[in-house]
Amino acid sequence: MALQVFIRRSLIAAVALFVSAAGSAAEEFRIEEVPSVTAVAPGTLKPKTIVFSDHRDDKLTDAGTGLIRFEDWGRERPVQKQFLSLFPGYVEPTIKVSMHGLSKSYTEKLHMYVVEARFLIGKAPGSVDLARFARLETLEKIDPSIKHRRISAEQAAPQVDPSIAHNRHPNRRWCEAPASLCIESRYPLEGKLPVGIRLANKLEEGGKKISEFMEFQTEIRVLPPEEIDRASLNKLTALESPVAGVLEQTIFSVNQVMQFGKLLAVIQENPANPNSTVATVFMALAVETDVLERKKEFENVPVLRNLIPAQVLMGKSSFNSGDSISAGLPNYIRNRIRALADLIER
Repeated sequence: MALQVFIRRSLIAAVALFVSAAGSAAEEFRIEEVPSVTAVAPGTLKPKTIVFSDHRDDKLTDAGTGLIRFEDWGRERPVQKQFLSLFPGYVEPTIKVSMHGLSKSYTEKLHMYVVEARFLIGKAPGSVDLARFARLETLEKIDPSIKHRRISAEQAAPQVDPSIAHNRHPNRRWCEAPASLCIESRYPLEGKLPVGIRLANKLEEGGKKISEFMEFQTEIRVLPPEEIDRASLNKLTALESPVAGVLEQTIFSVNQVMQFGKLLAVIQENPANPNSTVATVFMALAVETDVLERKKEFENVPVLRNLIPAQVLMGKSSFNSGDSISAGLPNYIRNRIRALADLIER
């Protein structure tokens, strides 16, 4: 009899565990594509749903790449440029190069990949802890394939490398903002990408070699109340309710492909329910235009035709794989925002 009771209880526990696991999976955030996130009223948001737009089908966007020219972005979306540039007043950098012993300057043209996302959090704004995202252990949960280490202001690349001095913050040094976390991150490209890169490097005569790693430096901080421009942020989110908090992540140094990146998460009271919160997340990545133009040299080599940089970046290549950066920007950003939403909700 005791054995039967034990078996029955074990079966009940197993069923309960299965139901719990199934319920947990069902509760994961899902992505819903919309033309414009800021046009979605909080009252129409569904629980555990992230409305998402990367504007790849906008008239402003280049049809071949799905990206927006930096100058067009700044002209047509000045509020986004104000908050999502490397720093306010940022312009495309002037780069100096040496050719045949002669120094030459040119403007590094950029294309922007800009993402907007919005979702509900089932708790009041005062209960949302943004400060945890300025901790190393939290970042490692968002994408375990990217390894991080802390760095100081003295190790910030724009301060020590003259070739990227244009990425220095004009008003302070990176990593010196109060309560900020500064990290250097390293991500080894996955799947078939390293093999393709090795072949491309062998065929490349002269010029800068492509790295099999993405390496970048980042400053993460929660903005102090005195730095929050609430009126302008209300314009950015197209939501008039009070801004309760802002998380800012700035990528100020990247070893290749990009010049900078910025993530901005704005937490506001839900006007439809004061006991819940609306989170609007923006992300902008500045891709170097000359990377996108490296097409013909790959098209002329049959085995590399699917390694065209623009296709790889946008996840349209057979070389793309996994869920991280190697998957291409659209998949990577969607996965990252889903992980961010899940951690904020918990």
